[in-house]
Amino acid sequence: MNSTPSPEIWDELVTTALLGTDRRPLPERGTASSAGTNAPTALLDAAATETLRRRAGLLPAPAAPPLPESPEDPRAPLPAPAAKRLALLLADRTAQSGGRRGAAPDLMELLPQWLAAANGHRYAPPPQLLPALLDAARGRTDLRPAALEFAGPRALWLARLNSDWRFALRATAGDGAVLPAPEETERVRRLWEEGLFAERVTLLLALRARDADAGRDLLTATWATERAEDRLMFLDSLRTGLGPRDEPFLEQALSDRSRNVRATAAELLSALPGSALAGRMAARARTCVAVDRTAEVPTIVVEAPHECDAGMERDGVIRTAPTGRGERSWWLGQLVEAAPLDTWSARLGGRTPQEIVALPVSDGWLGELHAAWCRAAVRQGDASWSRALLGAPSAPDAGGPGAVSLAERARLLGTLSPPERADWVAGFIAAHGLSEAFQLLGVCAVPWAPPLGRAVVDALDIARDAGSYPWSFSGVMGLAERCLAPEEAPRLDALLAVPEESENTAPGAGSYWAEAFQRLAATLRLRGEMRRELDPT
Repeated sequence: MNSTPSPEIWDELVTTALLGTDRRPLPERGTASSAGTNAPTALLDAAATETLRRRAGLLPAPAAPPLPESPEDPRAPLPAPAAKRLALLLADRTAQSGGRRGAAPDLMELLPQWLAAANGHRYAPPPQLLPALLDAARGRTDLRPAALEFAGPRALWLARLNSDWRFALRATAGDGAVLPAPEETERVRRLWEEGLFAERVTLLLALRARDADAGRDLLTATWATERAEDRLMFLDSLRTGLGPRDEPFLEQALSDRSRNVRATAAELLSALPGSALAGRMAARARTCVAVDRTAEVPTIVVEAPHECDAGMERDGVIRTAPTGRGERSWWLGQLVEAAPLDTWSARLGGRTPQEIVALPVSDGWLGELHAAWCRAAVRQGDASWSRALLGAPSAPDAGGPGAVSLAERARLLGTLSPPERADWVAGFIAAHGLSEAFQLLGVCAVPWAPPLGRAVVDALDIARDAGSYPWSFSGVMGLAERCLAPEEAPRLDALLAVPEESENTAPGAGSYWAEAFQRLAATLRLRGEMRRELDPT
């Protein structure tokens, strides 16, 4: 056999196979026989021989460069039961986008809580589960911060090898590089001057969290050359670590050529009650609000501004009112919300926030004035004013239209401590039920404190017994699955049976309620197991 590969022989064999051995004889080279009925067999033998010869003649390609080694993860390994649980959570595909969910827990909805708990223990993930974890984070942006924190440095290593996971690199500075520390001045300067916009924002936020002055000084150095849209985002980053030392820079930003930048600077300054802008706004607001002591009952009287002058505009007051809003009330609201709240005790006869809020307001200005005080209390984080504006949770107007809306109450609750917040919402639910409580529950710390958890379960039980449409409470049920403390599971055992349906009950409601309570109890017990798996001690 000729050991030298011959391209010509292979081409001739291909041509003969295409035309057929009855129309073209086999080539003499490379074939043992070309006679008669053995020609097709001889063609296949020759093709096999030539194929083997061609493969044997291949030269090895240059070796590819080796992959970079995976970085080490110094964190403690995940306990085996918890690792098994994570695999089940990542493999679950039973979550439904609509329709009846059944009594089984929705595992994918438990994954965010599992990740938060695992990050709290500083566990490292099993390497074999990293691809599934990154796939889950790719499909759900709400999972990404916790998933990437849990995945650790190996997530970035994998993201550089698979374009499907590039989001992990976009979530960090410098294509996955560790942010420089404040004392690494040269690395900080280079990233700030040469980095992409998202990298620069990430750097500024990180610096502000660790050294607020260093972050502000970095921004000041390039402020004049930044684009308006970039200046707005950078200025918004100053909310992190905001303090009196930022006032000179923010005062300078009040003269910025961009209206949005000026408005943001004014908002930040008004969150500093001791700032010069806050003093100017307080002086303006005081001329608009006073107490009429000649009335039989002391009453707040309001005289809204008649014009918006240049000084007001420089301090962040927007001249043009939204459609359907009066100009004078629009200007008044902006002045009051920017004024320090301690302005009003001195202005209104030394009264406390509770006493001020209880005063009647003349000429229909009550809603406008209280709404502005709500915004001021949230902006300044003033818990005493928030309590006054919230009022008692059992008050008749707390559950419906009033001087302070439910959306405003939810924001006010955010200024209170988690226990006080939970107690107020529990009292609200006990007095008004669940129909208006959903957005209030959303601002409460998880897991819900026992009084709040009991109030929610009791209200659900009352709604079931009253024959209410169960699907009206599906949002609260879903929230309870994620937020009720696992210790509440035994209290649900009495609610698992299908109740008898009365003539006032929606058809099939009893079965739905029982199924929903069964799912809730099963989810709480599963969350309890997850917690024990992550903390076996």
